[in-house]
Amino acid sequence: MTRQMPLPDAAGRWPVWKLAVLVYVPSAGAAAVNLFFVGLLLQALGLPPLGPWASVVGGMVLGLPLAWVAGRWFRRMIDTAEGHDPDPGAGV
Repeated sequence: MTRQMPLPDAAGRWPVWKLAVLVYVPSAGAAAVNLFFVGLLLQALGLPPLGPWASVVGGMVLGLPLAWVAGRWFRRMIDTAEGHDPDPGAGV
């Protein structure tokens, strides 16, 4: 069996959603770690700590928008590197 890479769009570019799928796991993991450490810091204010499982669930939820932002950023960087104009609607 051969393993196939995801097909690019008609212009030969990967769409943002495919890039976001690729970076979802690292984005969710980074969000979970940051939530856990924020929970530890908030103990100084007298709040209860945020447990590891709550941090993981929060990271999975926050990972979706963070992955989308990272996918858009990667798409702009790839377009710039290939000499294409970035998406004019991306707010660049």
